[in-house]
Amino acid sequence: MNKLALLDEYFKKYTENLNHWIPDGIIPVDLFLLTEFDLLDSFFEEKNPAALTRYFHVVESQDKITLINEHFVVWIIPEKFENTTKTLTLIALNYPESLTLELGFLASGVYNTSRLVLRILEKFLHEIQENEDFIKAIQETDTPPSSEAT
Repeated sequence: MNKLALLDEYFKKYTENLNHWIPDGIIPVDLFLLTEFDLLDSFFEEKNPAALTRYFHVVESQDKITLINEHFVVWIIPEKFENTTKTLTLIALNYPESLTLELGFLASGVYNTSRLVLRILEKFLHEIQENEDFIKAIQETDTPPSSEAT
């Protein structure tokens, strides 16, 4: 799905009721998450660049940055609340006929840097893609054989 107007409709639908669409809640960026993604030790290493290894079309608007490719739609939403800047990132699976919101994470304070947000985004995209590939493999093996006359 690549129609910008439709993507904006999905964005509005999801952000108006995040608790409904992400019942487990927004994942906070903290030391626990950085440790889980093995980003604490490698974050400052110059040998490990913080490059997003997937290709995306980028659409920038007043309130957000939208990244779109054949697998994902990502919305990066900077926010400022009481002199504190935060970045909310929402990740949706991009199916031909619809989008499915998978998760959101929130970076604030010392964790709210573009480099760190992009590193975490890449880790989540990798996890989601692995899960989707695993589910697809299971579905393919669970398909009953066709009944042919022998």
